[in-house]
Amino acid sequence: MIPSTETKRELAKKRVEEIKGFFRHLKVFIVINGSLYLLKLGWLNALLPNGFPIEPYYYDWIWMNILIWGLILAIHGLTLYRHRFTFLKKWEERQIKKYMEEEQSEAKKYK
Repeated sequence: MIPSTETKRELAKKRVEEIKGFFRHLKVFIVINGSLYLLKLGWLNALLPNGFPIEPYYYDWIWMNILIWGLILAIHGLTLYRHRFTFLKKWEERQIKKYMEEEQSEAKKYK
C-alpha cells in the first residue's frame, strides 16, 4: 500500500515534532545541569539565600544527576535516530518476524 500525500505529510510532521522534542530535552538538560554544575563550583553562591548550604560536598549528587539524565538523553537520541543505526533496524525486523510467527502458531493451535 502506497501512503497518500496526506499520510506522508502527517508522518513528516510527527517526525519534526519528535526532533523538536529531542532538542527541547537537550536544551533543558544543558540549562538545568549547567546551572547545577555552576552551583557545585560555587559560582552561583551569591544568588543563594542566607543559610543555604554552600559546601561543595553538599552537591556531590549533581554528578549522578548529570550521568543518569545524560543516559536518558542518549537513549532518547538513539530512539529518535534509530533508522540510522542498522543494527537497531535489523533487531526491529527480527522482533516483528518473531511476533508474527508466534501469532501464526497460536492461531494454528485453535483451528
